[in-house]
Amino acid sequence: MSLLDKHHSIGYKEIGMGLTGFGVFFLFFGMILFFDKALLAIGNVLFVAGLSFVIGLERTFRFFFQKHKMKATGFFLGGVLIVLIGWPLIGMILEIYGFFLLFRGFFPVVVGFIRRVPVLGYLLNLPGISSLVDKVGESNNMV
Repeated sequence: MSLLDKHHSIGYKEIGMGLTGFGVFFLFFGMILFFDKALLAIGNVLFVAGLSFVIGLERTFRFFFQKHKMKATGFFLGGVLIVLIGWPLIGMILEIYGFFLLFRGFFPVVVGFIRRVPVLGYLLNLPGISSLVDKVGESNNMV
């Protein structure tokens, strides 16, 4: 048995999940450290690269450049570019807005999943948080 056996090798999806996870970590850590330019730039590159590994280059391109998602893609990728240029606060604001526009079709699925997680589900059902989560989770625009 070789270490390169099909059952033991790591595939593109696993690499993509790792890259995406590190990207989210670097983005979160960069925001905690008062919008550190370098961490946010690394996080952006890792997140987009990881997404490409997980769903493939062609599907990533098709996802971002659908006609009805061009505005969202412009905000998201424009924010990434502005962070890379060196204006992290403005870039992250644009990027977060674009992210919500791009992925709003996934929010009902994510909210439904999180509500089934024991501790997080309890927190999402608290009176003040529940109405906010209901608004986020009732998106009618599917992906």
